[in-house]
Amino acid sequence: MAAHQATLENRIRDLGAAVATVRDLRSGLARGKVPDAGTLVGLMQPISEIVVAFDLPWPWGGERFELRDVRALNYIIGPLGSGKTRLARRLAERMPGAAFLGLDRSADGGAAARVRLDADSSLRSRVDRTTGWLVEDGALATDALVALIVGLEAEGPAVLVVDMVEQGLDQATQEALIAHLRGRKPRSRPLFLLTRSSAILDLAAVGPDEAIILCPANHSPPIRVAPCPGAPGFEVVATCLASPEVRARTEGVIAWRPPVGSSA
Repeated sequence: MAAHQATLENRIRDLGAAVATVRDLRSGLARGKVPDAGTLVGLMQPISEIVVAFDLPWPWGGERFELRDVRALNYIIGPLGSGKTRLARRLAERMPGAAFLGLDRSADGGAAARVRLDADSSLRSRVDRTTGWLVEDGALATDALVALIVGLEAEGPAVLVVDMVEQGLDQATQEALIAHLRGRKPRSRPLFLLTRSSAILDLAAVGPDEAIILCPANHSPPIRVAPCPGAPGFEVVATCLASPEVRARTEGVIAWRPPVGSSA
């Protein structure tokens, strides 16, 4: 019974994603934009095969997690203590060719990133080019941004999982960054972005090549959420997001698990 229910829930989420794509197509047609063939073919494709599957770590109870249909941009979101970082790390461990870009990227003013730049002139060229584009779009070329771009531009990983992509970035920089990531070339390596910023994950702007993975507060298994009001999990995702100004005020806050037997 549980397996049948899970299958139905997956079907509902797939249909929700298709509805979101159709919504985007209609909006584009209203503006005179003709949809590309790839998008139309994607709507007619059957449910995709499993990309990776594993038993969920703590704080879950070992339930099976299956990931299908990896998109160009995949957002991982959830309230404090929901397990999103643990999920992200496990994805980086289990997905073929994946790497995890943690918050330590900005340690000591991004010193490790600058060492990589000094040792790799090709990487420096790519980072300088991308940073220049972002600055033209309103970003601030801070140490945090440079450290992030070094990780994004480094060659090697087939998939990159980024912990709290907005860390240390102001709103204008976040907006320039996500616009750049959305404008990458087709078939660029998939990105999994942990975020709680409404500037990074603007629910009204989620496109057909983007996906949202929600880690619920009650530690039920993570679910795919369609970016449509009324879709299962949509309102929860919306409540997890905050503006960069609010996120900056709460930066560094962590979830605390009271000791066993505590009355807290």
